[in-house]
Amino acid sequence: MPESRSRKKPNMTPPPAAAAPKASPRWLAPTMISLMVTGLVWVVITYLSSAQYPVPGIGQYNLLIGFAFILVGFGMTTRWR
Repeated sequence: MPESRSRKKPNMTPPPAAAAPKASPRWLAPTMISLMVTGLVWVVITYLSSAQYPVPGIGQYNLLIGFAFILVGFGMTTRWR
């Protein structure tokens, strides 16, 4: 039985090495934590004051502001390495 011709395979070149992930900026972690704590304190003050404080006159929107602080803080955690 005849043998088929063998193919010459080109030499494999390895893919370029991946760069090491960059370190987080020094300001990121303190800012992230301070935003989350600020949001938590904002929500607690809103509940304790029956939505009259920290910003009087806007009522339950104080909760929205507090949760916005918390969400921005959690959003920053995706950039932290």
